[in-house]
Amino acid sequence: MAKRDFYEVLGVARDASEEDLKKAYRKLAMQFHPDRNQGDKAAEGKFKELNEAYDVLKDAEKRAAYDRFGHAAFEGGGGGPGGFGGGAGGNPFGGAFEDIFEEMFGGLRGGGARGRGPVGRGADLRQQVEVTLEEAFAGAKKTIRVPSSVACEACKGSGAEGSTAQAASTCGTCGGAGKVRAQQGFFLIERTCPTCSGSGRVIKNPCKVCAGQGRVQRDRTLAVSIPAGVEDGTRIRLSGEGEAGLRGAPAGDLYVDVGVKSHPIFQRDGANIFVRVPLRMTQAALGGAVEVPTIDGGRARVTVPAGTQTGDQFRLRGKGFSVLRSAARGDMYVQVAVETPQNLTKRQQELLAEFEREAETSGRSSPESEGFFAKVKEFWDGLGR
Repeated sequence: MAKRDFYEVLGVARDASEEDLKKAYRKLAMQFHPDRNQGDKAAEGKFKELNEAYDVLKDAEKRAAYDRFGHAAFEGGGGGPGGFGGGAGGNPFGGAFEDIFEEMFGGLRGGGARGRGPVGRGADLRQQVEVTLEEAFAGAKKTIRVPSSVACEACKGSGAEGSTAQAASTCGTCGGAGKVRAQQGFFLIERTCPTCSGSGRVIKNPCKVCAGQGRVQRDRTLAVSIPAGVEDGTRIRLSGEGEAGLRGAPAGDLYVDVGVKSHPIFQRDGANIFVRVPLRMTQAALGGAVEVPTIDGGRARVTVPAGTQTGDQFRLRGKGFSVLRSAARGDMYVQVAVETPQNLTKRQQELLAEFEREAETSGRSSPESEGFFAKVKEFWDGLGR
């Protein structure tokens, strides 16, 4: 079955920005995550397809290669030791194409510029976990389920039946080097040996459980420590928790992307916390004290002076969010919104009407309003109206 276009998988245009790609990936990853679709093979397939697409498009170098060559940029060819392979629909340059790009860009696998690493190293994996704002503040332990390859127990990862010392012999194609070379015009191209997959050894009697791969597919459950102060989009690396390597090679890494849920009361801005507190008109006019919650579950008392206006802000030092890898905390800001009363009784209307008449007479209760309309009058007078 032909692979779908990566942009189509993520549902974005080909000129989508990095932020557009990130938003689309997060939305779809939450929808098709295995933990939300237990036993749904179709959802699991879409989740893997989604991760593959995002892994390529989020990297500028991989994306450039994909835009130019499509899926062929990341597909190894067959062929013998001196050829480049590549049948219908395959990569016309075989593994050589990928090796050229590895030399230029530092490797196409594993996400990020780095050395080529050990032959057969397991692939890196990516998972997403959601935490509440309270969990992001205090830190938390989250359990995730990771569908991946693990070392075969039957052969202890060797890929050989019985796991004996004589189970493998030197590869006859590459002479044990793990690589083969081929002439392409003026270039001498070196690529991974297609017979031994770069190990330099071939299995005489492959393990019946893993077919000589040294690894099998299995879901794992892992505990992830979320540090206090973590921000939305933070990536946590778990070394060696990715796909198992080929025939005993090192495992890849697992990258956990943390998403922080929105909160009904608090809004976070870095290490600071903001909370909007609505006040009755009378509270704002007469002043008093209000009790507000804090992100750590406590309470704080805020004194509101008489005449407080919408938009006034009160700062509570050290009551904000935790700072990652630090004992410090930010500040909390209480933002006031004065609420106009609704559904007044007849008596309340009478009292407010009386207040309004006295306010007009005194001329000192609403200085901002009075100042504004004084300027309006001057403006109209200047126009002769």
